[in-house]
Amino acid sequence: MSGTWVLIILILVSSLPVIAVYIWFRSAKYQLSLVQFLLALLAGAAAIFPALVLQDLLNFPPTGTVRVRLFYQFFVRGALVEELSRLLMMFIFLWISALFFKATHIKPYEDPNHNHTICAVKKGTAIGLIGGLGFSILESARHMASHMDIGLLLLRFFTAALHGACGSRIGAAAVLFRTNPIQSILRIFTATAIHGIYNFMITIPGIPVIAGFLIAVSALVSALLILRGGWTLDKTHENL
Repeated sequence: MSGTWVLIILILVSSLPVIAVYIWFRSAKYQLSLVQFLLALLAGAAAIFPALVLQDLLNFPPTGTVRVRLFYQFFVRGALVEELSRLLMMFIFLWISALFFKATHIKPYEDPNHNHTICAVKKGTAIGLIGGLGFSILESARHMASHMDIGLLLLRFFTAALHGACGSRIGAAAVLFRTNPIQSILRIFTATAIHGIYNFMITIPGIPVIAGFLIAVSALVSALLILRGGWTLDKTHENL
């Protein structure tokens, strides 16, 4: 089998979490159309480009101890840059969505009194989750094109769970950013911390890889529990 076909198969396998989430959303009858789902997926995938640019600009060894250098690589250049890139794409997604509500003078994710509801935050969490999975697909393709290692597949599968979990928190942070900046920053911090810890655990020798997997899966499960029951928005918000 040629390297191209191996790459295609690996990308298809890495897309399985996306397919599973879409089936779950449809079976649970969540208010998210296929177009919305694909746009959220595209926004998340697009986040990899500013992340790569920033990571390239920040590719210099900081002065200090080994711990400082590791923290910089795993938490700053790795986790923080990727989460901020996702946040940027979420802002763009929300801004584009808001254009469709200009005539009603009601912005998406807000109620008529301009208060963010629990349902709005849950929908932002869902869109962020989808975006995180979109990011993971492109990142997996990039890694697999460089290594062509079948053994990398399992790692990338669990990394998809990690990106989905962190993306869900960034989605909620984007929704809360204007009216509740403290909660927004807390979610950004949480996503970055989870991401950085995962990077550390799967990279440093002597730490069982399963520990990183457990971090990714438990973070994803917590995001899915937030979405349990879905959301109920009024007719004004249905098209978001």
